[in-house]
Amino acid sequence: MKAEHSPSVVLFDGVCNLCEKTVQWIIRNDPSGHFHFASLQSAAARSLLQLLQHEDDSLSSVLVVIDGKVHRKSEAALQICKRLGGAWPLLYYLLAWVPTSVTDKVYDYVGARRYRWFGRKGECWIPSPEIAARFVDAPPG
Repeated sequence: MKAEHSPSVVLFDGVCNLCEKTVQWIIRNDPSGHFHFASLQSAAARSLLQLLQHEDDSLSSVLVVIDGKVHRKSEAALQICKRLGGAWPLLYYLLAWVPTSVTDKVYDYVGARRYRWFGRKGECWIPSPEIAARFVDAPPG
């Protein structure tokens, strides 16, 4: 895997319990600190998406920005796995050949039920001081 010079930014629904747990999982499996994070509700996320001229698709999916390209839904999840430590990149290589139309249907099924199944908060999650440095409050330059 080639080293990338700028961190990738994961944009997630800050009030979604599933999304919060997923961010915590990414942090645990990203020993190099490649990924940074911002909630989709934040000004930083809005600024970054505007800078990249990405149409807002509200809170319907996780987004990951890698080398200036926005990946969404199942593609974002696979791109994240590809860059994690351990055996997680294998998931990318096993599923990358499956058409996005199929993997996005699974993603959408879970996404449509995530609040019902996992709950939601009244306000965005605030990271602990130990991981706060990995959260952006301004778009990367």
